[in-house]
Amino acid sequence: MEVIVLPSSKEIGALAADAIESLVRTKANAVIGLATGSSPLPIYDELARRHDEEGLSFAETSGFALDEYVGLPVGHYESYREVIRREFTHRVDVKAENVHGPNGASENLEDACQSYEDAIAAAGGIDLQILGVGTNGHIGFNEPGSSLASRTRIKTLAEQTRQDNARFFDSIAQVPHHVVTQGLGTIMDARHLVLVAFGAGKADAVRDFVEGPVSAACPASILQFHPRATVIIDEAAASKLEGAAAYRNAFNNKPEWQSL
Repeated sequence: MEVIVLPSSKEIGALAADAIESLVRTKANAVIGLATGSSPLPIYDELARRHDEEGLSFAETSGFALDEYVGLPVGHYESYREVIRREFTHRVDVKAENVHGPNGASENLEDACQSYEDAIAAAGGIDLQILGVGTNGHIGFNEPGSSLASRTRIKTLAEQTRQDNARFFDSIAQVPHHVVTQGLGTIMDARHLVLVAFGAGKADAVRDFVEGPVSAACPASILQFHPRATVIIDEAAASKLEGAAAYRNAFNNKPEWQSL
């Protein structure tokens, strides 16, 4: 795991965008895993800027969302398919048919979960997965206690997660209790994981998953087992890391030829 501490969310977004741009320019038909929430927004803003100003093209790329609420009607403003469309895919030249998400409105959710796993496999697997982390250490919607080997499935949201997400709705009563999410095993199949986090509110979760034990109690800690996991955080999110100085030193002295 590589941990990189940067001064601001803008710089975090730019560095993560560098990794995505390098991938897309090397492999035009790259498959990108798309996350929602506040953390990935600086990445999407920077990628859209590079598309508009520098000609970065996503015409042949595919995207797969991490998760989706269960029970929201198709087209709901806060459905993650709509969030991803609004915040990223409609701002670049990716084809609409190449952007996929779990079907949280399916009448047969178990079949929908398996179909999503099959679609990822048919695309050749995810090359780079963007991740955020919840205040309780969840990635995707794999809440504490999730199986470290889990695949795409239905999950019940923790109350803390519903409270954290209530800011996107008129009230917490409107936040669904259930989601469809890629499992931890599904996420770990991606060839490169890029997790971004900023703000003091994420400091405990960052400390726990970077330096704590690997445990289902902190689902993001499974990243310690990934051969290529990049964690990019700001000073506030890094404030409780014992090894923060060592992480800064390693990044500041990283060879120019070594990519993320």
